[in-house]
Amino acid sequence: MTSGRSLHSFITDCRADDVEKLALRMKSGLGSSRYKPTDYKTLQAIVDARRLQSKLIGQKVEKIRCAAKATKESSILQQHRQVWSRECPRLQKAEMNAEDDIRGFLEQIRPTNRTDSGIFSLQDDELLLEREREAFRTATVEPVYQLRDDLCFRCSELQRRRLNVHPSSIEPVMQQIQFVKDQQGEITAKLHAECVALEEEIMNLGLEKYLTSSSDDHLVNIESIPEEVWNSDCPYPELKDSLIQAFHCLSEMYRGRLNSLQEELQRTDRFCGWSPDDHLRYQFTLCQYTHDIPNNRALCMDMLQRVFPEKSRQELMEHERALDWHHFTLSQLNAVTQQWRRDMEELLAHALVTLQEAGLAHQEELEHHRDRQSQQEICLRLREKLQRWRTQQEEVATLEAAITARQQAEEKARLKREREKEAAVRSQQKEKVRRFHFKQEKRREELEQRDQDRLAYLRSIMEEQERKDKERVQFRADMLQLRKEEREARELERQREEEEKQKRLEALRNQVVVVAEADPERLTADTEAWKSRRLNEKEFVLQRPLYSINTFTNTQIESDLRVRLDRALREAGLQNSLYTKAVVAALNPPKPPR
Repeated sequence: MTSGRSLHSFITDCRADDVEKLALRMKSGLGSSRYKPTDYKTLQAIVDARRLQSKLIGQKVEKIRCAAKATKESSILQQHRQVWSRECPRLQKAEMNAEDDIRGFLEQIRPTNRTDSGIFSLQDDELLLEREREAFRTATVEPVYQLRDDLCFRCSELQRRRLNVHPSSIEPVMQQIQFVKDQQGEITAKLHAECVALEEEIMNLGLEKYLTSSSDDHLVNIESIPEEVWNSDCPYPELKDSLIQAFHCLSEMYRGRLNSLQEELQRTDRFCGWSPDDHLRYQFTLCQYTHDIPNNRALCMDMLQRVFPEKSRQELMEHERALDWHHFTLSQLNAVTQQWRRDMEELLAHALVTLQEAGLAHQEELEHHRDRQSQQEICLRLREKLQRWRTQQEEVATLEAAITARQQAEEKARLKREREKEAAVRSQQKEKVRRFHFKQEKRREELEQRDQDRLAYLRSIMEEQERKDKERVQFRADMLQLRKEEREARELERQREEEEKQKRLEALRNQVVVVAEADPERLTADTEAWKSRRLNEKEFVLQRPLYSINTFTNTQIESDLRVRLDRALREAGLQNSLYTKAVVAALNPPKPPR
């Protein structure tokens, strides 16, 4: 009832001349303050603009990332060039020193006799190699330098003349460059084949042990008993037996330690599971990046990945650990060998001193039979001294073995901690990545669900509003049709009343009609009033104005409120607005029309 009363009051407030305004409001949308229809074309244009902006930002970010990557790569290459510029003079100096040593050795050696012709053959071989090297340089290196100088000269000439180069003039140069490249490739392949053949020949002759250093160099020929002690004339067999036993114990102790280290070395080969060429390249690259170079670890790993692109970073690190363990075992083997030699020399010196003392004591015993008891005491003292010294040596050896075992255990523990640390870091990184993906997926699902709910809510509101709009439009159409019928009925009623009025007026005219006789002269003659007026005009002809005014004066025009309002609105620039039209139409003239 409330809605019907409000609609009825709304309709009754509208006048008949506001139909056009009502139609305009229906076209533009009634109640637009509460609901505005969605402009999908504008929204699509906004979405396309945002997508384009996002794409441009992504391209800018990608460009910045590529520039940063190129800058980082250029910086790393610059550091590599600095390392090589420092390494190249050192290699050249080492090459010159090696050549000077070989030349000095060839100059210093002399033949032992007339039949020793190997010395002269060495000098002849040196001259032959020098001639072959010079011929090889003339045939391979000099053409490349000549071609480079020719190309540099041609480039300088073209830059100086600033002429356009015709493609036909470049083809011979490109053919010449390609020919030199093919020639250099054939020479390199030939040299590689000769190198492989030479290595096979050296291995067939059994000379590789003179060219490469292996772990067999660390194997020492441990003699159980030195000849000085074994062949010594000791007058006391027990003393000699004790010395021999001391040498046997010392040799057995160090032999066991050396065998354990040799077993450690035999578990892996000299190249740590790689090929000899790869291992040599790895060692050469590793030697270039010393500890005095800033950021040597990262630079070395970057260069190793460039030298060995087929190997992963994990393989390179495992090879580095294996190489470090191999070097550590070799250093332990060298240390044990040096300790054995030092202890052997000390024991031999002490044994020689003991034997010398024993000989002197025996001489004194032979010379002085009366002092035999004192000689026995001396032997006993020397035996106790030797036993004490042997006990000390065994204790020293035991402590050194314990220290070595502790160092090995610490090294293994350190390697194990590093591996566990790397595994923990990798697991943490994987967990972080997993959590990040899970959060992204959850956030995407929440956004999608929220958008779906919002879309359903908006669709329900739009459907409800559409239903209400349809009902309102239908109601307005029905009301307009009703008003149109009422207006037509009133118009018919008015026409009927007008016809009845005209009939009544015609009847009245017929009742009061004048019936007179026809008088043409009177019809065309002047009236009495006109004659009296013409008479007055002749008397006052001099007081009449020059012309007659048949319009309004300025005062009469300015007294009209509509004129003043129109002039004010024109000065304000509002003469064409709907508000101006409505206000002017609502004003009445100062005097009603007749």
